[in-house]
Amino acid sequence: MALLADPLRPVVGDKAAKRLAGLGSGLHTVGDLLGYYPRRYETRGELTDLASLRDGEHVTVQAVIASVATRRMRNRQGTILEAVVTDGRGRLTLTFFGKGRQDWRERELAPGRAGLFSGQVSTFRGKRQLSHPEYELLGSGEDGAERAIEYASELIPIYPASAQISSWQIADSVRLALAAIDLDGDPMPAPIRARHRLCGYEQALRGVHRPADEAELGRAIRRLKWDEAFMLQVVLAQRRRLSAEYVAQPRPEVGGGLLAEFDRRLPFTLTGGQRDAGATIAADLASDHPMHRLLQGEVGSGKTLVALRAMLQVVDAAGQAALLAPTEVLAQQHHRSISQLLGPLAMAGQLGGAEHATTVALLTGSMGTAARRRALLAAASGEAGIVIGTHALLTEQVQFADLGLIVIDEQHRFGVEQREALRSKSASGRPHVLVMTATPIPRTVAMTVFGDLEVTELAELPAGRSPIATHVVPAERKPHFLARAWERVSEEVAAGRQVYVVCPRIGGEADPGDAAAGDTAAGDTAAGDTAAGDTAAGDAGTGDRGAGGRGDYDGYGDDGRGDDAEQEAARRPALAVTDLARDLASGPLSSLRLAVLHGRLAAEEKDRVMLAFADGQVDVLVTTTVVEVGVDVPNATMMVIMDADRFGVSQLHQLRGRVGRGGHAGLCLLVTEAPEGPALDRLTAVASTRDGFALARLDLEQRREGDVLGAAQAGRRSSLKLLTLVRDEDLIAEARSEATALVDEDPALAGQPALAAAIAAMLDAERAEYLEKA
Repeated sequence: MALLADPLRPVVGDKAAKRLAGLGSGLHTVGDLLGYYPRRYETRGELTDLASLRDGEHVTVQAVIASVATRRMRNRQGTILEAVVTDGRGRLTLTFFGKGRQDWRERELAPGRAGLFSGQVSTFRGKRQLSHPEYELLGSGEDGAERAIEYASELIPIYPASAQISSWQIADSVRLALAAIDLDGDPMPAPIRARHRLCGYEQALRGVHRPADEAELGRAIRRLKWDEAFMLQVVLAQRRRLSAEYVAQPRPEVGGGLLAEFDRRLPFTLTGGQRDAGATIAADLASDHPMHRLLQGEVGSGKTLVALRAMLQVVDAAGQAALLAPTEVLAQQHHRSISQLLGPLAMAGQLGGAEHATTVALLTGSMGTAARRRALLAAASGEAGIVIGTHALLTEQVQFADLGLIVIDEQHRFGVEQREALRSKSASGRPHVLVMTATPIPRTVAMTVFGDLEVTELAELPAGRSPIATHVVPAERKPHFLARAWERVSEEVAAGRQVYVVCPRIGGEADPGDAAAGDTAAGDTAAGDTAAGDTAAGDAGTGDRGAGGRGDYDGYGDDGRGDDAEQEAARRPALAVTDLARDLASGPLSSLRLAVLHGRLAAEEKDRVMLAFADGQVDVLVTTTVVEVGVDVPNATMMVIMDADRFGVSQLHQLRGRVGRGGHAGLCLLVTEAPEGPALDRLTAVASTRDGFALARLDLEQRREGDVLGAAQAGRRSSLKLLTLVRDEDLIAEARSEATALVDEDPALAGQPALAAAIAAMLDAERAEYLEKA
């Protein structure tokens, strides 16, 4: 008998164990193998569509042998056996090379026999083929008739396979593991199983790997989804219970302080949403428990103003606030805009400053030594009530007198380690944390739905903010649409407006190639700002990584790249800023004033270009995603995003938020050469809505939740194998309720040893540390 933690080798043999170790993130134990669920299921006799096969794919097909023939090789000794199989709609050739005669194989592969055939698809002389495929004939053997009847009543599990091990070889290993397994208790408490009519754990494992029918499979899938949701909820409930013990310095509102004076000076009225969000955050700040709140607001909804009011409340209460921005361009803009909004209230110790004022300091990686020293001193002495910076704020040299609030702008740009580095700089308990985003990335949405963040939403746009129309431009199929787009740019400029043109990469010899993530702000990196690049890290730079053939129950069987990304190598290089700017300047936009902006420019040059654009001295700014968040030029009313299919959903939503920020309507054109398929569908979906949470759900559907217990970002391997946030929200809510009640009654799970052991196996040391910091 074998336990889940036992190694595979004694159970499945050396050869199979070695091959299984190469699957997924590595299958090494019996539990690893039994947790490697089938990608999909086929019914015996059901024919697979051969017409959909593509070169390079590792496939398993079910088909009937139509013909078989053997011939001698022309240039060397040996024979070639070719069997043609069909599913009634397409044909596929199976090719076998042998040193001698292959009579035995020709007899075995008799016409009319059905089987499973596995291998890599290739094309030879215009015919699709599998060379030396693995195969299993159905209904073969002495008891063929009986086995055929047996097969007809079962579902065939199809596992995510590789070139080294086929689906049915995995199934053989699973059968050995199921025969040897000895479970030491059920991790799901019996009362919960009874309340929700869940089958036992061993029954679920057998049902998911060897289901007799759809009903048994459904029961197994439901139970295993419950396991994933419940164990995760137990972990998060324990984290919430421990976090309740953390202490924060209360920062209540102070009458007659900076906040009150700021509100009195505002030249406009706060929206109802801004007032409500401000009241909620103000109550959190007045608590002795650290706030951990997500401020979700549509692009242009006024999140920064809400955050500034929170920062002023903390400064009034003798604390400091740090605003962490993802890029130097955005940090500089935040510094300018906040200083302008505060006016005399930001001029402490200066001529013309208000009686009760503070200082707003800026700290970035490319600052000169003298300026950096002044900013460090202002933060450490407490002179600066508000410190705005990039990743430079995370360095050891940066100290605060009394850090009370951390505001993280577009939190998906920052990892947990980076947030923890800033949080550790507070000397008076744990600081309050406010994270802002317009489009929560998958892990953030996952943690929100699973209950790790409190959420405040801003749905109302401030007065004067105009709507943004978004349209897809299929440049390859309708090139005249692209020509019309450039005409539309000229018309917009003629009307006195300005335009952004966004490209996926910078260009030039130093460019890393067709990768949107290659645009990194050299100035920031060189000086310690480790990730002030032009691309949202959470989006992985390319939008092509969709779901791509998961199958009915699979959430992890492929690499998450999707159908479009598999063709990436065959695509032309992504359009580059430097190349396109040159072509536009000598072509359709030759009469306009163009400028270039990207992360490889020196900080001073980036600032100069951005200021020139803001002052109306530039008509068209050809740029990378360095303008993705926070850049505010009210006169910019149009954006053209080139190769839009190479960007992620969150990036597209953020980018288009740069236009329509004044009194004129905004227009965003998503230019793409993508054919009909997932990438084009994604762009169409982005064009159809401006709802950030709806777009985040779209991201979830296509790229999965990411590793909600670890640092992995979505599009990579997910710790959730069967559970999905989009389809299983009700189940998750029930699991959270049960988990909370259990942890309240038994925080250490002393009465649930099987559950505690299962969680320990799931929650390794690295993930435990991650949750501690998160």
